[in-house]
Amino acid sequence: MQAESPIQTPLNDVQLMLLRLFSRPMSKSDTEAIRNMLLDYYDMLLQQEVDKVIEEKGIQREDFERLLNQDRRTK
Repeated sequence: MQAESPIQTPLNDVQLMLLRLFSRPMSKSDTEAIRNMLLDYYDMLLQQEVDKVIEEKGIQREDFERLLNQDRRTK
């Protein structure tokens, strides 16, 4: 039986840049700070996309309220 070879995908430019940039020892606090910055960045991108969809679809506050107040029982 042959062992499966790992799937190899090329790294994109950002991934390569990050590897070069952070190819040095870092403290746990530095690692956590960088992780949090990346999470904040992707949170911002996600929020922008959500805002765009809400605007494009004309979703109103009442639509969210209605969804929140729907009966959530499973059948």
